[in-house]
Amino acid sequence: MFSEGDIANATVELLRKTVVKLPKDVEDAIRKAYASETDEVPRMQMKAIVDNIDMAMETTTPMCQDTGVTIFYVAVPRDCRVDVAKGIVEGVRRATKEVPLRPNAVHPITRKNPGDNVGEKMPYITWHMHDKDFIEITVMTKGAGSENMSQLAMLTPSQGLKGIKEFVLNTVLRAGSNPCPPTILGVGIGGSSDIAMKIAKEALLRPINERHKDPEIAKLETELLEAINMLGIGPMGLGGKTTCLGVNIEYAYCHTASLPVGINVQCWCGRRGTVRMYPDGKTAYLTHEG
Repeated sequence: MFSEGDIANATVELLRKTVVKLPKDVEDAIRKAYASETDEVPRMQMKAIVDNIDMAMETTTPMCQDTGVTIFYVAVPRDCRVDVAKGIVEGVRRATKEVPLRPNAVHPITRKNPGDNVGEKMPYITWHMHDKDFIEITVMTKGAGSENMSQLAMLTPSQGLKGIKEFVLNTVLRAGSNPCPPTILGVGIGGSSDIAMKIAKEALLRPINERHKDPEIAKLETELLEAINMLGIGPMGLGGKTTCLGVNIEYAYCHTASLPVGINVQCWCGRRGTVRMYPDGKTAYLTHEG
């Protein structure tokens, strides 16, 4: 079985890959958007993004100076005896120096920065137990420019689908250029206030070229993406056809008297990565190596 040191090593490499190379679905969407832009200014902005992607891979350098905070989703076997959390924390601490990552995690009141992206509840880990024999670690490195544009609305059931669409479009309009568009939107519908925001962020883990398995939700994803791209905000807010690369929605059943809607905004560099560690010692970086 793996040791805490093995977990730390895998976490360092996972973070290195995640901040340097985009998942294929996001990169493909960006290159497609670049090809579709015909006006000079938005096309120039998309070219700068494409050049940035290429240079990051060529130089093994983080594609954005804001390497974000580290949000982890971890699945472990029921009989796991390794302190996975300890390994992840050590991996984040090491990656901050070795990759490097910008030290972004600070105390919310004093703003004291320990310099290693480690502090109270950071890195933040969501745990799942499964009946498989491997450990799976997924990370999302989330920058502040996009995260700051996220919103929660406690709609009334009478506002329904129309209210959901209006809230999403108004959120994008208010955000404007702040989240470095073209963006990716994670939308959480239902549950409670905290559940809606939680599943909105989890929606960003799904590839943007995969629609939801529920046909009604899939239809809404498509409709919202088309409507957002008609707003004309465009790359970096300078106009154009591409304001949003993808809309992913997750939902939960909610109280009959409520309709919570959470939106988690992601910038163009939708960074996420997954590593799977098997008991025979094999390690596979699924997002970046297939």
